Amino acid sequence: MPAHYFSRTQTVPSQPFEIRATVRGRDVRLMSDRGVFSATRLDRGTRLLLETAEFRPGEAVLDLGCGYGVVGVFAGLEGAGQVVMVDINPRAAGLAHRNLEAHGLAEVALAMVADGASALGCAWADTCLLNPPIRAGREVVRSLIEGGGGCLKPGGRLLLVARTSQGVKSLAKVMTECLSQVEEVAKGGGFRVLGGTAS
Repeated sequence: MPAHYFSRTQTVPSQPFEIRATVRGRDVRLMSDRGVFSATRLDRGTRLLLETAEFRPGEAVLDLGCGYGVVGVFAGLEGAGQVVMVDINPRAAGLAHRNLEAHGLAEVALAMVADGASALGCAWADTCLLNPPIRAGREVVRSLIEGGGGCLKPGGRLLLVARTSQGVKSLAKVMTECLSQVEEVAKGGGFRVLGGTAS
């Protein structure tokens, strides 16, 4: 059985290919591959997350669980001053790095292999964006939320997207344990975006 995309090991053979994604009037080409999340198209949850997020020029953005890098690439193209992209899947992180370079973002953004945000330090990011791997289990998702929250500066925002049918209310409860002002900020297509603020 192939490894889950949220895994350090991918057994499915690599076959890179190009996809296109258009969000907020911006059309980008991205390299993708087998064994990564939503490999053949931009998924609806990530699209809603990108449409909801505010990327302010010069701010620091954490793309946690970055996959092939669509969120980080858009953040960089929108003028973020620093973008850090993290994924446990080396194939995904490699694609994210390749996509950053293809869009001329290597000087302001980096992609790395890491199990969550624990190695990134505290209180440096203005925004953390997360489309959590629900099927990886509750403890994995909790760790990602807590780690992402810990990377935020005071007043920084964590935005999380999930399917309404996959326990958004329980995710909101986890967010309230490490963030304040947790609220639903967008919904559509069976997904909801939750936002929380670092104290």
